[in-house]
Amino acid sequence: MPSLTFPPADADKTMLEEGSVFSPRFDAQGLLTAVVTDASDGMPLMVGHMNAEALALTIETGIAHYWSRSRKALWKKGETSGNFQHIVELRTDCDQDALWLRVKVSGHDATCHTGRRSCFYRTVELADGSARLRSDADQPLFDPKAVYPGK
Repeated sequence: MPSLTFPPADADKTMLEEGSVFSPRFDAQGLLTAVVTDASDGMPLMVGHMNAEALALTIETGIAHYWSRSRKALWKKGETSGNFQHIVELRTDCDQDALWLRVKVSGHDATCHTGRRSCFYRTVELADGSARLRSDADQPLFDPKAVYPGK
């Protein structure tokens, strides 16, 4: 269990936006949105969610932890795949209700459970009032069936 705790979000908007106290504002489900990019080239890798425990473990260990909304469980990124996300920089937005993690990925340098480097491997093409997905041809870097048996 992590030892780090966070003070309640300051009601004073100026202190929240300009002060030096990190007081993350978790939503009604106790979560913060976390945008994750590669520290070396800025590639967007994934979007995840953190509860207070995941955030504390991330800060204490230097490895990204998340709250899986589908599994309703704490999730240390890379624990199964070996593709750990090592924190290079952690930022918060102006009102401290979202995070930006700049990471270095170990292992296969893949973040997505499909085996790809990024979860953002498709483009939404807009034409004539409709939308269609197009793959950017990013191929998996590992076989997800071998890494995640039973999925």
